[in-house]
Amino acid sequence: MVKVTLVKALAAAGDHTNIREIKRAHGGSINESFFVETNKNKYFIKCHPNSPKHFFSMEAKGLQYIKDTGTISVPDVLAYSDEKEAAFLVLEWIEGQETVNTQTLLGCQLAAMHEHAGEKHGFSQDTYIGILPQPNGLYDNWLKYYRDRRLRAQLELGMKNNVITGKRREKMDELLKGLGNWIPEDIKPSYLHGDLWNGNWMAGPGGRPYLIDPSFLFGDRHFEIAFTELFGGFSQEFYRAYSDRYPLDPHYHERKPLYQLYYLLVHLNLFGEVYGTQVDRVLTRYVG
Repeated sequence: MVKVTLVKALAAAGDHTNIREIKRAHGGSINESFFVETNKNKYFIKCHPNSPKHFFSMEAKGLQYIKDTGTISVPDVLAYSDEKEAAFLVLEWIEGQETVNTQTLLGCQLAAMHEHAGEKHGFSQDTYIGILPQPNGLYDNWLKYYRDRRLRAQLELGMKNNVITGKRREKMDELLKGLGNWIPEDIKPSYLHGDLWNGNWMAGPGGRPYLIDPSFLFGDRHFEIAFTELFGGFSQEFYRAYSDRYPLDPHYHERKPLYQLYYLLVHLNLFGEVYGTQVDRVLTRYVG
């Protein structure tokens, strides 16, 4: 079944030549990922037998938005399909080794991407964070978008999953009511990758950084930087280069845990109570 999907994917990418090699590739836990070499080219192909609606088309669209800024590299999207039981995404094959300059370039180029702005916050279509649906919409007001489409959406899912109950739910409700005390309303809607942890970038030829697996949105760039700090893996050279190009707001550290809260709620909903203590720590910091 997988090989049939891979053949379909290659045909969609315009490659009908013989397949020389297929081998599984590192590509996360959500999809089946493969390195495929044909007589014509090398590819990275992701497949998902039960992908949600528009799953790969949203990833392809996010990569195109980033590419259009001309600031930081992404793999070229060669083909995609969200066909039921045969969904795939075909990307150019990228390989390389990180150099001493890679994370400096990553910081500088990410800052350059963040200098690009949309007209509104959010996104015109619903996307995904991991496998979880991410409700969207376009908002003039960043605070409203972040409260209603990010935090509240995860709160409602957590209530449904029975991982946000009792005191945790009460504190979430209180936090949402007072969120404007820390999160700005009027801020530039930067182009954001949306899921930028250490596993969602890689080094390509010459050590050039590439962004992969976006959950694209327009929003506060500090939301992106806060997530890079949550699980680590980004060097001091990365942050220094970013700040040299685009200095952070002096109040960033006051709102950083509130931006990390979204990703902690996502992980709570995906993986359960192992992330509960970190969620509670943020809630206690802001609402007691």
